[in-house]
Amino acid sequence: MRGIALRPDFDALKVRAAARVSKNGPQTRRLLALAAIYEGASRSQAAEIGGVTLQIVRDWVVRFNAEGPNGLIDKASPGRTPILDAAQRAALAAVVESGPIPAVHGVVRWRIVDLCQWAHLEYGVSLSEHTMSRVLRAMNYRRLTARPRHHAQAEGAIDEFKKNSRRVWKRSPKRKTSTHAT
Repeated sequence: MRGIALRPDFDALKVRAAARVSKNGPQTRRLLALAAIYEGASRSQAAEIGGVTLQIVRDWVVRFNAEGPNGLIDKASPGRTPILDAAQRAALAAVVESGPIPAVHGVVRWRIVDLCQWAHLEYGVSLSEHTMSRVLRAMNYRRLTARPRHHAQAEGAIDEFKKNSRRVWKRSPKRKTSTHAT
């Protein structure tokens, strides 16, 4: 049974030339294994050259046929999909910006645990406090606490309470040098 055919627009010389100019070690190893196939080596021999199994060589051939030599460069993993989508993050930002309503939310300021509970009640999403903290940090929110202020505090009361003494600068008196005999 014959494997998947390689691209006809390349040959062993072109693939080896691409391997020669490559700065990526794994890509070079893959290109050299495919060059051996172009020269008539079996897929098993190419797997030995690349230090992999036949299935991996097959995957390299598929990637090479689809994208050429650049298809053999390792790509970054896309990662896990976010727990909160863009609309849910926008709603979270709006809730954080508006602040809690004590009569409705039962708190006077948002804590991470309160926002986790809000996300669970609103969207049915369970988030740990650590995850919620990372989500908020990614949204450029920082964990700041405002200094508490009494609701009935009069404007300017603090300024009147502070001591505003005027600084008086005086030159220090000259020191007398001691004239003790030693």
